Amino acid sequence: MAARGTDWGSMVAGLLFVGLALAFVLRGTGDWSFPVWWVLPALAVGLALAATARRMSRRAPAEETGTADRDPGAAQED
Repeated sequence: MAARGTDWGSMVAGLLFVGLALAFVLRGTGDWSFPVWWVLPALAVGLALAATARRMSRRAPAEETGTADRDPGAAQED
């Protein structure tokens, strides 16, 4: 089984939605009141952070090894 790296964009987006859900649960219980209009800017900023995290976590493309031009089904000549 190959090791996989952390997907930071998904992590940030997931934490954003969990935080928003928690805020609405607290608002619904009456423990915390806030205007609902702040959700759209918070969502936009959070998703922008998630996109930035995903873009920064991508690895640089692999260097050319010269094997990309070969036909994998062709017989190798030695």
